[in-house]
Amino acid sequence: MFAIIKTGGKQYKVAADDTIRIEKLDASAGDTVTFDHVLMLGKDDDITLGTPLVEGATVVGELVEQARAKKIIVFKKKRRQKYRRTQGHRQHLSVVRITDILTGGKKPAAKKPAAKKAAPKAEKPAAAKTEIVDDLKRISGVGPVLEKKLNDLGITSLKQVTAFTKEDIERIDDALSFKGRIERENWVQQAKDLLAGTAKK
Repeated sequence: MFAIIKTGGKQYKVAADDTIRIEKLDASAGDTVTFDHVLMLGKDDDITLGTPLVEGATVVGELVEQARAKKIIVFKKKRRQKYRRTQGHRQHLSVVRITDILTGGKKPAAKKPAAKKAAPKAEKPAAAKTEIVDDLKRISGVGPVLEKKLNDLGITSLKQVTAFTKEDIERIDDALSFKGRIERENWVQQAKDLLAGTAKK
């Protein structure tokens, strides 16, 4: 049996054990999700069309993971005005495995709670270690807004900043109109000091 469902403004043809990538759902991995907007049901030559929905039909699935689509790059340029902007975007998606197609108003079976594991034996606490936080906002002058712009360009960690080449610096300067800010504020050395733990947070 197959069904055509509507979710996230799109339609999908699904059958039991199919895995689909759809617009992000508000759920966690392992949760049971249901789709009540069933537009059509079919089994061999027996087709049931909804008006607009098939009454009493529900498609049940299990959320496998929350993922993101491949990054797309948007580039804007204005001639003779020295205007160039580069932005990246990765769409949030949910990966769902279809488990059942129900008809006649049936409800999905309640999921059995996972058995609780025995609590592990208490161990002696390990010696406290100083944790080095790999956070771009630790660089002087980088706040949440600038961090997001850097993330869109693929820069997400201090380790990446320490490995900047001259070409990387020119590319980011050009994309964000920094006008030499990275070298002027010595981001590469700041990142190295922060990762080495020689600079204060």
